Amino acid sequence: MAIELYLVRHGETEENAANILQGNLPGHLNEKGREQARQTAEELQDISFDIMYCSDLKRCVDTADIINQRLGVLVKYTPLLRERDWGPLTGQKIKCAIAMIDEHAESVESMFARAKTFLCQMTESEEGRTVLVVSHGLFCRVLQGACLGKTIREIPRMENAEVRHLTLTPPYSFSSEDEETGITAD
Repeated sequence: MAIELYLVRHGETEENAANILQGNLPGHLNEKGREQARQTAEELQDISFDIMYCSDLKRCVDTADIINQRLGVLVKYTPLLRERDWGPLTGQKIKCAIAMIDEHAESVESMFARAKTFLCQMTESEEGRTVLVVSHGLFCRVLQGACLGKTIREIPRMENAEVRHLTLTPPYSFSSEDEETGITAD
């Protein structure tokens, strides 16, 4: 049976507004981010979710808490849904950091492996259910890429608190991206 998977990027944070590369920093929702989460809750209120999975980083936990005030579903927190670990670039201004991606940053291949692990675990227990995932912009794109057999570059950027819907049908097959070539492979 198919799984209806809804992906939500966390609401805007103070760090987003300041163009800071957050990675595995907790992040702090600003008022706009809290309002975005409330609007997302309204958008999702007519969908009967069976469970919510959420990154264990504060900006996602806070977004999920606001959404769940309206939805009232069981939430499972997992580090598998964290944003890319940018290594020593974490906390830097995005413009400066992007120009010098560090070898200590989590690789694209590693992110896809983490996404694949999450998706395999989730599909084992959630078949036939409607699942909400609250995660991070880049990692939501990795999840979509793994489900659709695409590279990160082929998945459009997600806005804060944006919702994307995927229907996963068995047999489940998730791909990974080869960072060197940008080619996807099962």
